[in-house]
Amino acid sequence: MDQAEVLRILRELDRAGVEYVLIGATAMGVHGVVRGTEDVDLLLKATATNISRLRAALAAAYPGDPGVQKIRSDDLLGDYPAVRFGPADSDLYLDLLAKLGEFASFESVEAVTTVVEGVRVRVASPRTLYRLKAGTLWPFDQRHAAVPRRRFDVEEGV
Repeated sequence: MDQAEVLRILRELDRAGVEYVLIGATAMGVHGVVRGTEDVDLLLKATATNISRLRAALAAAYPGDPGVQKIRSDDLLGDYPAVRFGPADSDLYLDLLAKLGEFASFESVEAVTTVVEGVRVRVASPRTLYRLKAGTLWPFDQRHAAVPRRRFDVEEGV
């Protein structure tokens, strides 16, 4: 994954005032735990205004990319609130999520704001990252849940 590209996206999200929490492997990287990934997972505040800000931020990060305008509020505010955006000139994907089932939403996850190379980033806490993985049925996710649990001394079942 191109770190400069990810930082460019995060910078534009901050400039546009997008309310989000970085989750997944990229969030683990912010906490110092490196794990290979090809996507950036963002948990977004589910409002039409916030989705409009998201489109503005992505348009600034990827000028002229026609896929940006295909990100619709109706999709992210609907019954299946997830959109995958793959910029035309990149091999990076952004998984844009308004909620994860009944389990997690922007409002319900514990997050912290930190600065990465001069960019303000809202990132899920290690406890949240553990909870997001530990509660799934996938053995792959359960193995990855063990990393923040051990590294940050997160209590099991929290």
